[in-house]
Amino acid sequence: MAQLELNKIYCGDCIRLLQENSNIKPRLIFADPPFNIGYEYETYQDNLAYDRYVNWTQDWMKACYNALTDDGSFYIAIGDEYAAEVKVIARKLGLESRNWIIWNYGFGQNMVKKFGCAHTHIFYFVKNLKNFVFNDENVRIPSARQLIYNDKRSDPRGRIPDDVWEYPRVCGTFKERVGWHTCQMPLKLMARIIKASSNSGDLVMDPFSGSASTLVAAAVLKRDYIGFEIDEKYVKLGQQRIKDTLASGLKEIDEKEESGSIAQPRESDNLTKSLFD
Repeated sequence: MAQLELNKIYCGDCIRLLQENSNIKPRLIFADPPFNIGYEYETYQDNLAYDRYVNWTQDWMKACYNALTDDGSFYIAIGDEYAAEVKVIARKLGLESRNWIIWNYGFGQNMVKKFGCAHTHIFYFVKNLKNFVFNDENVRIPSARQLIYNDKRSDPRGRIPDDVWEYPRVCGTFKERVGWHTCQMPLKLMARIIKASSNSGDLVMDPFSGSASTLVAAAVLKRDYIGFEIDEKYVKLGQQRIKDTLASGLKEIDEKEESGSIAQPRESDNLTKSLFD
């Protein structure tokens, strides 16, 4: 069987394709799998029995783990319902936990008898705690000390973001919205991950390509990429999205422009500041 080429999206099951192509060695993997909560996809049924879904999760995570370089990073986005299971599977595989990131997208579905959910979990794992890529200088953001208090003690480089990330969901009115996929990750969120955990020329992999946001961001940021997707329609549209984005001349995704990325002062901070002004 011919080996897979880079910078393409392949239609098929990521587990089988990775098992058949041992040459695929990504330094960064970002996975946003189906959450098993009844989302409407074109070809996938998002309502598997618990044991079947957990076993499948273990299988695709193992396939990704085996493909990942020894100094690689593995990010997984998941909802509340199976976050604990993903964490346990990662531990069994030997992945080392670096952060349990909360992506707060600001608004969620209205609820009647419980608090509304306005977040997604993003796990950040590495294979080796002593050997991995983390380019902090690429993702630093202005601090409150710099922007609000003009504190001379502030680091002129800014600060490394906390583990709660504020990005809005890609809504239907956003220019970025593709319109043909129900779940779409923001490019600026993807840029933060790619800039932090890979270098130019590294291979970035997405085992569930979907709307191709991971691969678009990787291509713009001059990384090689490879994606897997079981829906042929999404494969074609994703590849076209990458092509159109590169043809547009976009050369950078500056996540620092995202207002939610800048530390906002708390009310208590303002009170303290007023007391000592």
